[in-house]
Amino acid sequence: MTNVLVVGGAGYIGSTVTAHLVKAGHTVTVFDDLSHGHRAAVPMSIELVVGNVGDPAALDAVFGRRAFEVVMHFAGLIEAGESMKVPECYFRINSAGTLSLLEAMLRHGVGRLVFSSTAALFGNPERTPVTEDVRMQPTNAYGASKLLIEQMLPWMNSAHGLRFACLRYFNAAGARAPDNGEDHRPETHLIPLVLKVASGQRESVSVFGGDYPTQDGSCVRDYVHVDDLARAHLLAMDALGERQRLHYNLGNGEGFSVRQVVQAAREVTGHPIPCLEAARRAGDPATLVASSASIQAELGWRPEIPALKDIIASAWEWHRRHPHGYDGTARP
Repeated sequence: MTNVLVVGGAGYIGSTVTAHLVKAGHTVTVFDDLSHGHRAAVPMSIELVVGNVGDPAALDAVFGRRAFEVVMHFAGLIEAGESMKVPECYFRINSAGTLSLLEAMLRHGVGRLVFSSTAALFGNPERTPVTEDVRMQPTNAYGASKLLIEQMLPWMNSAHGLRFACLRYFNAAGARAPDNGEDHRPETHLIPLVLKVASGQRESVSVFGGDYPTQDGSCVRDYVHVDDLARAHLLAMDALGERQRLHYNLGNGEGFSVRQVVQAAREVTGHPIPCLEAARRAGDPATLVASSASIQAELGWRPEIPALKDIIASAWEWHRRHPHGYDGTARP
C-alpha cells in the first residue's frame, strides 16, 4: 500500500478521494488550511495537518512526518467568476502555491503527483467533445492559473524525474452520501444552489445568460460524479508507477444545459425551483463537454454513475442529511 499526502483533502473532491484511498487500504495524511475545506469532512481516523500550501515551513513539517510516495493536490481557488475580479489571488494561491508544493516535494524526495486540473484550460474549445489535444486557451484567470501549473510540470519531470498526472475535470457533481458532499462558502456551483432552493434556503436560482449558441440558450456543461472522479485518481496514481506523464480529461461525454439541470432537479426533489434570468458572467464558455476516451482506453476508467438524475439524487440525499452543510457535523 502507498503513503499518500492529500493536499486540500478537507474540500469537496479531496475528501471524497481521501475516503476512496482509505477504503483501498492506503495510508493517508490530509494537509489543508481549512479556508475552504471542512474539518468535519475528514474522518477522525485520518491525520489532519492544518497548514497553507504556500508556506514552505508548514510543508517541510508535514513532509517530515512520514515518507510519502505520492502527493494528490486539490488545494486552491476554484471560482471562475471571482478570478476575473481578483486574478492576482488566483496566480498567487494556485500557481505560486503549487510551485511551493513542488519545491517541497523535491526537497523531500517525493516522486509522484496527481494534480487536480480543470476543463477551464480549454476556454471556448475549438471542438467538442474536448479531447486532450484541443488547444488550451483559457477565458478566465482561474483556468490560466491552472494552465501555468500544467506548463511547470513537464519541466519538473525533465529536470528532476517528477512523475505527474493532470486530471482535467469538467463539472464535478453529486455526493458520496452520507459523509462527503459539496459545501462551498459562498456556494456558486449550480447543483448545490438548485438544491438549496428545493430545501427552502433560497427563493430561486439564476440562469446566467439565455442567449448562448446552445439548444435552449443557457450554458451546457458535462457533469461527472465525484465518486467517479475519485476512482480516476486512484487509477492515475497506480499508473504513475510506470508512466512519467499523464493528461486526462474526465467527464461523462454528454452535456446538459443549465435549464436541463434545473428541470432534472425539479423531478428529483418535487420542488418547482423558480429560475431568474441574469446577465452572462465574464469568462463563461457556451459549451464544455469532455471526451474521456483516453483514460478509458489506457486505464479502463468509465463513469459508473453517468445519469444526471442519479448524480442530482446523490447530492440531494447529502443535502437533506446536512441542510446547513458541515456546520455542527462531527468528524466521522
